[in-house]
Amino acid sequence: MSLISNESIQQINRVLSARQAEMEALIQKLVELESPSGDESGSRAVVEVLVSRAERLNCVTAIEKVNVEAFGQHLLIKAFDHDKPGQILVIGHTDTVHRRGSIEQRPWRREAGKIFGPGIFDMKANCVLALEVLRALDELKFKPQVGVSLVLTCDEEVGSASGWPFIEHTARAKATAFAMVLEPPAAAGRVKTGRKGTGIFSLKVEGKAAHAGLEPEKGASAILELARQTERIHSINKAGTGISVNVGVVSGGTRSNVVAAEAQAEIDVRFSNDREAEEIEQFFRTLSPIDERTKVFVSGGINRPPLERTSAVIALFEKARSIASAVDFELGEAQVGGASDGNFLAALGIPVLDGLGVIGDGAHADHEHILAADLPIRGTLIAGLIASA
Repeated sequence: MSLISNESIQQINRVLSARQAEMEALIQKLVELESPSGDESGSRAVVEVLVSRAERLNCVTAIEKVNVEAFGQHLLIKAFDHDKPGQILVIGHTDTVHRRGSIEQRPWRREAGKIFGPGIFDMKANCVLALEVLRALDELKFKPQVGVSLVLTCDEEVGSASGWPFIEHTARAKATAFAMVLEPPAAAGRVKTGRKGTGIFSLKVEGKAAHAGLEPEKGASAILELARQTERIHSINKAGTGISVNVGVVSGGTRSNVVAAEAQAEIDVRFSNDREAEEIEQFFRTLSPIDERTKVFVSGGINRPPLERTSAVIALFEKARSIASAVDFELGEAQVGGASDGNFLAALGIPVLDGLGVIGDGAHADHEHILAADLPIRGTLIAGLIASA
């Protein structure tokens, strides 16, 4: 992958800056078309708007909509030379965590250079930005050496049960040079060159009930066993490594005067590499009772692999940093604990640069917003990476 000239990068920035008002208008339209995960009509409405805009772009060669029962539609937009053997993947999603009606409580507003709205940061603004990047490249005749596949799924916020297979199918359809994930960036606009893998385990404890006042010695408390197991589980948190575990939800017992016969816990795990994943799985596979009168049962497992900071990812980041510097933006990087669809792509051996979305704050929160001035800068970064392929 070569780097386009600074003048070309600045041309892209000028074209995108001239489109600021149009970008903001389309973002507002998408934000006001609410599409929480599992809202079929909202998902379809957002997809129809994006499709109508994509159809106007000369560089778009194919558009595919995939119906997803109880969710809406995934969207695939192919651009530039898709008859060539390779591709660049751009990944995003159209669903949000904000329930329908949120826009009435927190309407679109601009304040001190920030634009507020439910779902704008994660990630309605970035869906629009992806199309504007294609438009700018087409207008300037900056064609990449391979095709571009833009995939926008409708169930990312609830685990990508159908979204990931669709992304994987697209990624495997032809050789993928690299992937860009339009998730929100880390603080100060840093892109994400590493993400931890994730897992969810459940722990069930069976004890023995007894009257807590008359004959407690005849009981074996499942709650006490769960408390001891919680300490044991948290002991595998290791400072300086990528392993972290958290017993986040617990329940158990029936009445205060009964020694608890059952207790349960839900456990979140995070890790940085495959070796740590194996260590976590081995730990839970061999978990045994502390009180031998009780029984412990473990279920669940690893659900997302890590996105590791490989040499190929570092090279992609350095390319991105050079492009950003051409528009006077100092691009940083971060490794984070949260996972995304980029984790799955990394497991396929594809270099992934994540967190390429517009700078802002408040993902999933009431104060969710973007920085309006970052739209052309972020678009230039994405476009520059595509044009450099």
